Amino acid sequence: MSQFRLARLTLLLAAIGLNLAPVLAGASLAQAADAPAAAAPKADSVRQEMFKLINPTEMSALMEAKNYAEVQSRIDRAEALADKSAYETFVLNRLRVALASSTNNNAMAITALEAVIESGRLDKAEKGAFIQALANYHYNAKDYPKAITWYKRHQTETGDLATVRPYIIRAYYFGNELERAKQELLADLKANQQAGTTPPLDALQLLANTGAKTKDKATYLVALEQLVKYYPSDDYWTDLLSRTQGKDGYSARFQLDVLRLEFAAVKAMAPDEYTEMAELALQAAFPAEAKKVLDAGFAAGLLGTGPNGAKHKKLRDQAAKGTADDQKNIGAGEAAAAKAKDGTGFVNLGYAYVTMDQFDKGIELIQKGIAKGGLKRPEDAKLRLGYSYAMAGRKDDAVKTLATVQGNDGLGDLARFWTLWLNRPAATTAAK
Repeated sequence: MSQFRLARLTLLLAAIGLNLAPVLAGASLAQAADAPAAAAPKADSVRQEMFKLINPTEMSALMEAKNYAEVQSRIDRAEALADKSAYETFVLNRLRVALASSTNNNAMAITALEAVIESGRLDKAEKGAFIQALANYHYNAKDYPKAITWYKRHQTETGDLATVRPYIIRAYYFGNELERAKQELLADLKANQQAGTTPPLDALQLLANTGAKTKDKATYLVALEQLVKYYPSDDYWTDLLSRTQGKDGYSARFQLDVLRLEFAAVKAMAPDEYTEMAELALQAAFPAEAKKVLDAGFAAGLLGTGPNGAKHKKLRDQAAKGTADDQKNIGAGEAAAAKAKDGTGFVNLGYAYVTMDQFDKGIELIQKGIAKGGLKRPEDAKLRLGYSYAMAGRKDDAVKTLATVQGNDGLGDLARFWTLWLNRPAATTAAK
């Protein structure tokens, strides 16, 4: 993740630092009735001697010409005048802010900004802008404690808690206050969930980073799940499914189920995942599923070439032969399933039909198997029914069924992840 440098700083400084005409205009008008140059200035006016040095028309021209040395010289000569009023000091510091922002003189900018803020001569809106600019300077200088102090003062002075909050959290993160950053990010995520709003992408990425850096696997998975929900990508899906399988108590029997979801969710899997899924599908007596995934791998140019190309072709031939045999003989399986004491045969036969894209027939048989009962793992059967609905494009039925699946050995996670995929943003991967 990037350093989250504050790109808006230049625009902010342009608004508050270079706009000197209103400040100096009052000074020039006041000069008409002013005393001789040697006299001390009146309140909220600039003496003639100083005004000649920092005439706004001339200073603006010098700034536009990038004659920064002359601008600095004039500020220094004006600073050398004795008995400056508070207003004159304020004006000079405004000039320093403008010059510093144009010359990348961070030290000058920080000193001048703080002086302007504490001058008591800014209205509420101006003061908030100056405070934010000062906080940004400290942030970009990696002085995160000071940045936080000034961002919080911005919140206090303006009453606006939202604008600089992301910067405060990032200052905690980059300042190595990782636990604090994590808690603030989790609080924001909870607020988004309660309000039904989409969490910002960079906030979720930062939450994932805090989880990784603090070795908090649970937080990392929370962030990943939200990234998959709102900003799905192949990388996020692959990472989520891989890391979920590493959770304590996760059952290895779901390896094929995990690959089925990955196959649906990503544009392309790794070559070895195509072959692994095919091999597992063949072992489970679903050759049509094996053929489908191998065909996709070949079509993507990921299988059939290189040192394992011959092995891939042999595996696809095996899947093709098994599929042809199943298509001839699958009808005979229904009678055997009907005679069985439990519904396992119907569930397996039904899913075989699903892999052949005969969705209505397959779903009907899976339902019949669940209703018949006697299943060793009835929740597994409901999960299979749920993603069979998903593969058939019956989203509402899928979501309703998946919501009933319970289990902490991977069942609950897979049901939830299939629902995330079903509710994915419209622009993402469609079912294969």
